[in-house]
Amino acid sequence: RGTSLISTAFGPHAPYTVSDEPLTKIAMYSAELDIPIHIHVHENKQEIEESLNQHNLRPLERLKNLGLLSPSLQTVHMTQLTNHEIELLAENRVNVVHCPSSNLKLASGVCPVSALLDSGVNVALGTDGAASNNDLDLISEMHLASLIAKMDTANAESLPAKTALQMATINGAKCLGLDSITGSLETGKQADITAINLNHANSQPVYEPCSTIVNSVRSSQVSHVWVAGNLNVNEGQLLTLDLETVIEKTNAWSGKITGTH
Repeated sequence: RGTSLISTAFGPHAPYTVSDEPLTKIAMYSAELDIPIHIHVHENKQEIEESLNQHNLRPLERLKNLGLLSPSLQTVHMTQLTNHEIELLAENRVNVVHCPSSNLKLASGVCPVSALLDSGVNVALGTDGAASNNDLDLISEMHLASLIAKMDTANAESLPAKTALQMATINGAKCLGLDSITGSLETGKQADITAINLNHANSQPVYEPCSTIVNSVRSSQVSHVWVAGNLNVNEGQLLTLDLETVIEKTNAWSGKITGTH
């Protein structure tokens, strides 16, 4: 509680791994303590079918009946949505976290981002875990999200670059309940700043910066990062961790997991 850079959320994994009683308690505690809830929902067709068989309800409807639908709820994936469910999300101001790489890797489906945004739902970008994403690269998530939305709607104007950038910044902060603190460069907010070097062949020429960042930039072009005004990355070098030690520990654990060490 004494660390301003750390905030918490309840994290029940998914409706199919958590029963009604703890979900109901979490809804109560979330309301009492003003702490958000982060849960994977409607990730694939199998989840929907199992919920219908076990509860005679689709997962989102079950969460509604348990009192979880609110602006504090962060629903991750959401690839299986009906028009009625999109309206339900909008009415209850529920947040959606879109994880394009994970959805592609696991063949989960496509989140209807354009329809959600058009309905007024706050949609943020996520990566999911390393096991279903690998590189955890938010810049590539922006690029993928923009492309997938165009394919999904058969409309090349869907999810423009500026919107994709908002999903990775201010929409994410709003989803976490931190938009009064971070997510945009404004007077009174934390100095959370990412600087990107566009002076690379792949990102030249620059006609419109948002389009260049979403469609051309690679994460290796991030030159500086400030968190609450403190410099964490300088000229592409991370200052807060010893990468050699991290890689050494990673390889050691890899050997334990595979049984080669």
